[in-house]
Amino acid sequence: MTHSRETSSAMTLRQRLAALIDSAAFRNTILGVILFNAVILGLETSDRAMALAGPLLITLDRICLGVFVAEIATKLYVRGTRFFRNGWNLFDFTIVAIALVPAAQGLSVLRALRILRLLRVVSVAPSLRRVIEGLLNALPGMGSVFLLMTLIFYIGAVMATKLFGATFPDWFGTLGKSAYSLFQIMTLESWSMGIVRPVMEAFPYAWLFFVPFILLTTFIVLNLVVGLVVNSMQDAHHAEADQRTDDYRDQVLARLNDIEALLKERSSGK
Repeated sequence: MTHSRETSSAMTLRQRLAALIDSAAFRNTILGVILFNAVILGLETSDRAMALAGPLLITLDRICLGVFVAEIATKLYVRGTRFFRNGWNLFDFTIVAIALVPAAQGLSVLRALRILRLLRVVSVAPSLRRVIEGLLNALPGMGSVFLLMTLIFYIGAVMATKLFGATFPDWFGTLGKSAYSLFQIMTLESWSMGIVRPVMEAFPYAWLFFVPFILLTTFIVLNLVVGLVVNSMQDAHHAEADQRTDDYRDQVLARLNDIEALLKERSSGK
């Protein structure tokens, strides 16, 4: 009886902690700590702030790290091995683990990596999480678009080097320089007055090359990328909604099983 009571008590504690970490208040609290920690890390880069309140800032930073460690430990206790089946949990675990590595013996660069804790906002905020999931889901489709873009850039770079390289070696003297100049033109950054018009002074019909290149890369291929990302974000949103439904169903079934086990225990005790 004593062992069964201890088991029931442990299950009750795990259920309470599970309800806590799944609550909106808990997520908002962690989000607040993350943003507060980001401000602290920013102040630590200021010599004036460190001179005025250096020890206090370091202490607050360690308190924030302690909160993150407690959060990860609680999730590990509640979810066990299921914790590592979720990619966002692995992301949070890695970020916190990096922060725990001592910044000494040539690892001082890890102190700069502490700002990566701010990335945990992505895993805490559902809207940002959907954006990242949408981008990741779009990568396979974007691969074909990037391959098409690479072919276009390679063809354009070869043509530009052959056509304009001798006269404008700084922009089109080599294949690499041509590719970089075409990338600048694709982004529409100083493309007209900075590159195309000077080229057209020497080659009046150069617009026959540059205008189709801009239309093809800037207004067609890049819009394909945007369309793929938008579709993937919508799919991620629907998948997250389905996952919430499945999680709620699993929680209800688990609670029903616990109630059934508790009723059987009480009836057997009688």
